[in-house]
Amino acid sequence: MTSDRYLVNFDSDKLEKVYSDIVIIGSGIAGVYTALTLEPKYNISILTKGKVEISNSVLAQGGIAVSLDKDDSPDMHMNDTLLAGAGLCNESTVRVLVDEAAENIDRLCKLGVDFDKSSKDSNTLALTREAAHSTRRIIHAGDATGKEVCDKLIQRVSARENVHIHEQIWVVDLLVKDDRCYGVLVFDEDSTEYKIYYAGLVVCASGGYGNLYQYTTNPDVATGDGASFAYRAGAELMDLEFVQFHPTVLYHKENRSFLISEAVRGEGAHLKNGKGERFMERYHEKAELAPRDVVARSIFLEMQKNGETNAFLDIRYKGREYLEKRFPMIFATCKNYGIDMAEDLIPIAPAEHYCMGGIKTDVYGKTSIKGFYACGEAACNGIHGANRLASNSLLEGLVFGHRIGVEAEEILCDFDGAFPRFVCEVERKPALSVDELKMCISQLRHSMTHNVGIIRTEDKMKKALKLVREIKETVDGTENACIEAFILQNNVLLAEALITSALERKESRGAHYRLDFPQTDDKNWRRNIIRSVNE
Repeated sequence: MTSDRYLVNFDSDKLEKVYSDIVIIGSGIAGVYTALTLEPKYNISILTKGKVEISNSVLAQGGIAVSLDKDDSPDMHMNDTLLAGAGLCNESTVRVLVDEAAENIDRLCKLGVDFDKSSKDSNTLALTREAAHSTRRIIHAGDATGKEVCDKLIQRVSARENVHIHEQIWVVDLLVKDDRCYGVLVFDEDSTEYKIYYAGLVVCASGGYGNLYQYTTNPDVATGDGASFAYRAGAELMDLEFVQFHPTVLYHKENRSFLISEAVRGEGAHLKNGKGERFMERYHEKAELAPRDVVARSIFLEMQKNGETNAFLDIRYKGREYLEKRFPMIFATCKNYGIDMAEDLIPIAPAEHYCMGGIKTDVYGKTSIKGFYACGEAACNGIHGANRLASNSLLEGLVFGHRIGVEAEEILCDFDGAFPRFVCEVERKPALSVDELKMCISQLRHSMTHNVGIIRTEDKMKKALKLVREIKETVDGTENACIEAFILQNNVLLAEALITSALERKESRGAHYRLDFPQTDDKNWRRNIIRSVNE
């Protein structure tokens, strides 16, 4: 790779350096669980660009899919995953996921994670059902599963002397030479200085790219940095065109990002239009329990047909006592916005939720760059195919984070411990102002939402691509000295790759639905689209 691919000019010899055996980027479930899996003999640095407790994982409400019931099996879990993935799942990685699920859940329980127990047997985990699952297999902690898991894992990892958590650290670029990763260049927001974190193994668990869109359930930190700096460094990206929109996100003037969990429909909630009519039976035989892409698209079409801005969820018939106990966080949040789940319909609309695509990896998290691994939503190993099955995401982070931990010994024993010098000195254009950067970010996200969203056409996507390339031309080669500049650089790079992939895939499959190519075309398109700056 040439030195001009870096976002900023720097000389590693002149910067403060931190040496670790392993650097983990991200403090969600995938990153923290990886750290807990690694042997205590390794010196580990966890880098997080916000506070350690802020991640997509923390916001995960529904739960974790695992076949524990006597009437369930890994084979059934695999079959549901393959069906949801619309013919594009990698069967070998799905097999790993379902076969290693139970043992990783057992590890979580031993680490102190307090999942809900069955009302019939306090030694048995309670199971619920979510869309496209053929049986009840979702373990949960109320409706705040992600927070419970993250809190316990962060508590455990914080107590380990070999693990050092560094907050407010923005990873700018990977340090790669001769196709081998040696660490990362970072911007320390507290000191406003650039630093070098050297390591023999770098694990990217930075999450997805939800904030390419105007409305998303993701926190502000989900800006696709991992996929972007990996792409610049020469790593392959895969399946970027598959973006999942969650069907039921609170539609309120003060909040368009709060998720109403899939589990609410799994426990019997009905979707209704503005006339109070159930409509899902007209779109799919499984009605409210159809795959997410179908439900989101059906709501979108129903809203368009009736000229409405939102639809509604109705679970009033379950009663107040049940709702407050089963969905305490959702019940309290809705109440805060003047919505009583026991008496009122819940206004909802689809919003961006999860990215199936990301950094291409194998079943051990290995990327196309030696010494650089990825797991969680930042990675794409083919598990989710064209459409993620509900509650497989936290499980993916656990299973493949653990696998990276197992692989670490072999990776590091092959590393000689020598770190080369890295320098980038290129002439750059004057920086854009923060206001200009924010305006460009806003324009890009608005265009992605309206032109590369739930239902796509060639004309709309080309319109979005034109804008992205105009912004890219404006920002490329400028001085980058603030977070907004890094976000915009990453956003335009990733948006361009996503849109070109979506334009290339001339069919509809899973979460990628094209009005101009509404049929699934297995003959020509039952394959992955891989992007690389080297192509």
